Amino acid sequence: MKVIGVIPSRYDSSRFPGKPLIDLDGKSMIRRVYEGVACSKKIHEVIVATDDQRIVEEVESFGGNVVMTSTNHNSGTERCIEIANNYEDFDILINIQGDEPLVEARQIEQLIDSFEDSSVQIATLASKNISTQDLSNLNRVKVVLDSSEYALFFSRSIVPNNSKLGNQYSYLKHIGLYAFRKTALHRISSMTSCELERAESLEQLRWMFHGEKIKVVETHIETPNIDVPDDVEKVLRLLKKSD
Repeated sequence: MKVIGVIPSRYDSSRFPGKPLIDLDGKSMIRRVYEGVACSKKIHEVIVATDDQRIVEEVESFGGNVVMTSTNHNSGTERCIEIANNYEDFDILINIQGDEPLVEARQIEQLIDSFEDSSVQIATLASKNISTQDLSNLNRVKVVLDSSEYALFFSRSIVPNNSKLGNQYSYLKHIGLYAFRKTALHRISSMTSCELERAESLEQLRWMFHGEKIKVVETHIETPNIDVPDDVEKVLRLLKKSD
C-alpha cells in the first residue's frame, strides 16, 4: 500500500492565530509535526496542505513538501480531499492535525496496519485513558463501538448515559487522527451535511449518516495538541524532558 500523510495547516486560527509558526524549542510547530510524521517508515510521502504563503515559506525553508490549497475549505478533511484529487498515486491517506507537535510515528502506523483488513475504509484512534474531567468536557469527544470495533456514535456528551452504570462503563476518548482509502475520500467529498453533524459539530457523523463505517483502533499513545496559547508551556516541558 502506498501511504501519504497530509498535514492540513491554516494560519488564521480563531483561538490561536499563527500557531503553525510558533517557536517550540528552536523549531516551528509545523516543522515538528512534519518531522514526527516523516519518522514513520510506512509513510511514502508527507505533504503540508495550507492556504497561507507564510506557512509555504516555512515548510520550504526546512526542505519539506508543501502544497497551496483553496482558501474556501471549512475543514482539514476538505483540504485532504483537494490533495487526493491531485495525487492519484496512493492507496491510503492519513490526515494528521497540524497542531500535534509531538505526534508519534507509532500512532500513524497503528492506523496504517488496520488497513491490512481489506474491508476497512476509514480508521481513527481512541484511548481508554479518559478522566472524569474529560467525560464532562465538551472538547473531549467520546466514541462508542460495536462488537467489531467500528464506531456506533461520536459525541461531545457522555455516551452512553452513565446514570445507571455507576461509572463502570469503559469510556473511550477519540483521538483525531484519520486514515482513508482513496475510494472513501472520493465518496465523502460529495456528501451533504446532516443534522447530527451540525448538532455535535463533528464531521465524521456526516460520513456515518451516509453509510460509511469507521474502524476505531485503540491506542495507548497520547500526545498533547496546541489548541490555545496556554497549551504551549505543557508541550515545551515535554520537549525538554525528551532531550
